[in-house]
Amino acid sequence: MSDAERPTDDPAGDDEFEPIQVFPEAEEMDLRPGADDCYKCSTCDTNCPVAEVDDEFPGPKFQGPEQWRLKRQDDHDIDDSVMKCSNCMRCDSACPSDVPLSQMHNTARGEYVEEQMDTFSREYVRNRILANYRRLAPLGSMFPRTTNFVMGLSATQWLGEKLLGITSERELPAFATETFREWWIKRGGNATSKKRAQKARVARDSESPSDRASGQSAREQTERGGAQVQNDEKRIAYFHGCYANYNTPEVAKALVRVYEHFGYEIMVPDQHCSGTPMFANGMLEDARRSAETNVRELAAALEDGADVVASCSSCSMSIRQEYPELFDFEGTEDVAANTWDAVEYLRVHEDLESELEGTSIDGALADSNFAYHAPCHARNQGLDGQTMEVLAAIDGVDAHDVGDSCSGISGTYGWKAENYETSMKIGSEMVDHMEDADAETGLTECPTCSMQMEHGTGYEITHTLEVLEAALVGTATEADAQ
Repeated sequence: MSDAERPTDDPAGDDEFEPIQVFPEAEEMDLRPGADDCYKCSTCDTNCPVAEVDDEFPGPKFQGPEQWRLKRQDDHDIDDSVMKCSNCMRCDSACPSDVPLSQMHNTARGEYVEEQMDTFSREYVRNRILANYRRLAPLGSMFPRTTNFVMGLSATQWLGEKLLGITSERELPAFATETFREWWIKRGGNATSKKRAQKARVARDSESPSDRASGQSAREQTERGGAQVQNDEKRIAYFHGCYANYNTPEVAKALVRVYEHFGYEIMVPDQHCSGTPMFANGMLEDARRSAETNVRELAAALEDGADVVASCSSCSMSIRQEYPELFDFEGTEDVAANTWDAVEYLRVHEDLESELEGTSIDGALADSNFAYHAPCHARNQGLDGQTMEVLAAIDGVDAHDVGDSCSGISGTYGWKAENYETSMKIGSEMVDHMEDADAETGLTECPTCSMQMEHGTGYEITHTLEVLEAALVGTATEADAQ
């Protein structure tokens, strides 16, 4: 087995795995097999970045096995410290007994929010807003320049902290003047509204076997319109997520161009948030609704011969790990088993390193040295070394791994005023290593890690896919940029 292969072929665990019942209709608590395998070695605690800098945080051992043992024996409330967990998920990979720690933490947060948090409190309203970025982003992207101007005002940031508890120390991310999906439509694709997707499914159900075999189903026509390559043998469904759509469409465009370089046909199905910020904030009903839509749409793409590819490490981890742990919609396990990180997929299915041999980069990234940070959610999937190996094949690229420390921002965690100082303490090692490296540009696959990297160093931050695009495709042609 090469080191590029998937760390596991079955992200859902063994065949006897049953999801935790996390919602009100659950009759009793059901813990995944292995929950009682914790023997209190404290390895998870020593690998927890929050516990390392916050003496008041009891750590994942308490948040997981010890808390659930108490709840099974007596009617104990969830300890409110569960909301201090950053959801970095390092405890999962650290545990020598494969105790499902993050699954237990997600469930505990969900129960705490459902039963103990005041829904009229500032904390609940703030967390609901942060967890449901996808709900607000379309509004901000309608008038991006105005939105960016207003969000950049010191008065707006001050109000955000006083009214909602969103730290004023960070600059709010800017909206792109054109979203990825707008670009995709302009390129010739079609927006996949729920109504259109339903019509496509009805039309597909009425097709003859020969029509389906031809690869021209109504659903395919709906979602494949923007693809510059038609290929029934090599096809992916791109899960771009919220941030690449509304804030960094250049990352999504880079994925499209790189995959088309390798001859892949690209589908862009309808999708909601992956659910990662919802899990982290205990908004499990919101996560369930998003996951149900994503599983339905991505399962349909699998039927059309596509594999699912994500450009965000948190999105791929959510679909691959958290969905099958917490949900059992029809198709959940199939979607999880066929979801890949974007670079990982090319390493497994193409000879990516050989294709990169002898290439160089030009344009804005030319002559750049990179300080690379592997996101925790990439490490959790066993992908922490792949970017360094891939970039080594490009002539003139000098990339420095800044170590295995956590960035500290962990999605919405570092945006909360009460967590800001803790977030910066956690990320200080990464920032120090970046500044010590012979580099001018930061590199990562996680959008929120990139925020922390830029915030701590002032460096420009880019995505691995943008470097691959520069090496394999070069500057986009004017026609392709339309």
